[in-house]
Amino acid sequence: MYHRLATRFGRNSHQISGREALDNEALFRHVPSVFAREAHDSRSERYVYVPTIEIVEGLRKEGWFPFFAVQSVPRDGSRHGHAKHMLRLRRDDGIGKPEAAEVIIVNSHDGTSAYQMFAGMLRFVCTNSMIAGERFEEVRVPHKGGIQDQIIEGVYTVAEDFPRLIDATETMKETRLSQDEQRVLAEASLVARYGEDESPVRPDQIIAPRRREDVGQSLWSTFNVIQENMIRGGLEGRRTNAEGRIRRSQTRPINGIDQNVGLNRALWTLAEGMQRLKRG
Repeated sequence: MYHRLATRFGRNSHQISGREALDNEALFRHVPSVFAREAHDSRSERYVYVPTIEIVEGLRKEGWFPFFAVQSVPRDGSRHGHAKHMLRLRRDDGIGKPEAAEVIIVNSHDGTSAYQMFAGMLRFVCTNSMIAGERFEEVRVPHKGGIQDQIIEGVYTVAEDFPRLIDATETMKETRLSQDEQRVLAEASLVARYGEDESPVRPDQIIAPRRREDVGQSLWSTFNVIQENMIRGGLEGRRTNAEGRIRRSQTRPINGIDQNVGLNRALWTLAEGMQRLKRG
């Protein structure tokens, strides 16, 4: 079985992905909070604890398997075994396909997160993992009441959106952008990433493909290039400091789970917005 410990989420997290489904040994080695035996001691008696591994085991029986997992490393060491984690699950039927629809699960056992589920898409050529925007289902299950069945049901609620997700992907592939339109999408994406702060990179940098498979004018390829460049970082940039001097730097990868989910969803929503503008 081939597993790869990746570093895209940086020093403050553990991450593992595989070409084959991840087994419990691999998950435990890199994302131990999935196996927490009880909630963090900061939680009250009202907090309903369901270990994530029980959800994973239940989903395996339903044909859903984890291929990616990441865990945050909190500053408070006592929370390490209960920290926020994210898993991406899919059915093992995507062989020979360029993309595969996924269910993303985010949870923690220290009170920092409810169970959250999103629809996503994996692009195999670059192992780019995207998360669908606000028009797609998002399910949140708080840690109270009978939540195990709600979580399994939530996964299927998200999966019901897969046909619409795939249709949106195919429509993006058929939508052609001019260079000016690509630049507009890049400018909006930089605002989503940096807000009112000065962007350290230019729009043309984040629409520059990293591989020849991404060269093209389609909305799908442009969106993918922007997403990869912004999530993975590593672009040479510069900013003006308080004294007016230009300081050269390199863009940082998106390390936090919440930031990754938020930016991913924002970029997808921007791409869909461009698609609607093109369709008039």
